Amino acid sequence: MQYPERLGERLIRDGYITRDQLNIALTEQKRNGQKLGETLVGMGFISVDTLREVVGTYGGFTAMSLKDVVPDPKAISLVSETFAHNYTLMPISLSDNVLKVGMSNPGDILVLDKLRRHLQRSDVRIEPVLVVEAEIQNAIDNYYGYELSIEGILKELETGQVDMTAASNSNEYAQPMVRLVDNLLTDAVKRNASDIHFEPEEDYIRIRYRIDGVLQEIRLLHKMFWSGLVVRLKVMSNLDLTEQRLPQDGRMTLVVQGRRIDFRVSSLPCTHGENFVLRILDREKGIVPLDKLGLAEEAYHDLKLMIARPTGIFLVTGPTGSGKTTTLYSILNELNDMGVNIMTLEDPVEYPMSLIRQTPVNEEIGMDFAAGIRSLLRQDPDIILIGEIRDGETAEMALRAAMTGHQVFATLHTNSAIGAIPRLLDIGVSRSILSGNIIGIVAQRLVRKLCSQCKEPYQPESFEKKLLGLEPDEEITLYHPKGCSKCNGVGYKGRLALLETMRFNGEMDDLLLEGASQHAILNKAKEKGFIDMAHAGINWVKKGDTTLDEVSRVVDLTELL
Repeated sequence: MQYPERLGERLIRDGYITRDQLNIALTEQKRNGQKLGETLVGMGFISVDTLREVVGTYGGFTAMSLKDVVPDPKAISLVSETFAHNYTLMPISLSDNVLKVGMSNPGDILVLDKLRRHLQRSDVRIEPVLVVEAEIQNAIDNYYGYELSIEGILKELETGQVDMTAASNSNEYAQPMVRLVDNLLTDAVKRNASDIHFEPEEDYIRIRYRIDGVLQEIRLLHKMFWSGLVVRLKVMSNLDLTEQRLPQDGRMTLVVQGRRIDFRVSSLPCTHGENFVLRILDREKGIVPLDKLGLAEEAYHDLKLMIARPTGIFLVTGPTGSGKTTTLYSILNELNDMGVNIMTLEDPVEYPMSLIRQTPVNEEIGMDFAAGIRSLLRQDPDIILIGEIRDGETAEMALRAAMTGHQVFATLHTNSAIGAIPRLLDIGVSRSILSGNIIGIVAQRLVRKLCSQCKEPYQPESFEKKLLGLEPDEEITLYHPKGCSKCNGVGYKGRLALLETMRFNGEMDDLLLEGASQHAILNKAKEKGFIDMAHAGINWVKKGDTTLDEVSRVVDLTELL
């Protein structure tokens, strides 16, 4: 690539190199004939990543590394190996008819024009990204010339001509087991799965994805593949290859479709071998703007009012997988500003966020939530996020932080918003501390959203009308799932949040201090417009966005009959 004029001066101005280092590199460049950037990297003055970032920013292009990228087989199939070699480019991903291509000179209009003619597809838009030339050449050597479809790789493995455990050498992309695992992980990300389950049975391996909160069986593999899969998964996530009797936890990162995806890996010894579950953490989807969360209008309005209060504690409750972390991250993203200091305690840190100081809890060294809060309070915070309140000490520390002028956000495991009160009292928090310090409590669940392309209308039966609070002769059209190519035949695509938003006010604080029952506090909340989770679900059903069956999967509707 022809680097922008005076690259050396820019690197000096940005503090990456000194004037002496530039002069040495210029002298060496005259001797070796290389480009200045390559010379600076070769002499160890800057890293490849720094060079890529500076040149990309200066030229107006997105820059990326191909080291941990898993290219899309569909993208590779569009560009021949000969063309890729001749023009030093690497297809990375194909999504929504946008072909992302890694180039050492993304500003080369002539090469881009030749690529458009080579594709022979007028519906595809090319998006060039800056990649170091050496990485492009390495990627071409690695990914071209090998079978990339899952079915093709399995046939290759079934020939029995490969060593299943040789997958431990991750540089050997010729090994089909390496390609198989990469493809399965990529496939799960493309399908918007939140978890991947590798489950060994006596004679076969079951692979399931959790999509929109429900596990779906994706494929079954012969047991002969299991040893290679285990080795590859353990190598990628830095687990102990020799340990098969104890549970292990690890992490790995891949770049899929141009996005960095983190995987949290857990292995657990079971009857027929080690069971692997991979939690998929997609940063791009994990941090969603508050107005894009798919909240009901009333719930969104209540949330905005609650987070506007400068001090107090805000609690989000619900079981594992109910979207508590996503909601809290969206709130922090809304509050994140150069003028405030936001600090978090998490177990573990799931999505790194810029400007926010995030601390992982480590109970092995005594860094639990209670101790962490004490340390955080010495760091001059304005807003504090506590991953989970598990005991009385943590709860009391969180509430004392709220009492001393901080805005505190935390999660708690209860089944409803009002259920948070007895839970806090049960772990030893006094009513006098709770009263006046609770901003609000949110309880939430996630339900699958009907596929907009294939949902079918129908007229509800009498018991359904009763659940909906309608008269027997009242007319309403509901929808049920059908299944199409857009939703992979499931009938649902995406999820909706069912939220109970209990916003505390002076009257509710007085009731709490006086020792009033949950029922009394709940009635006061309903006077102020509180909607419980069952009715929040009913409202989504009436709008035609989900079904009664789906709501009843996560919320008890029997009390409405």
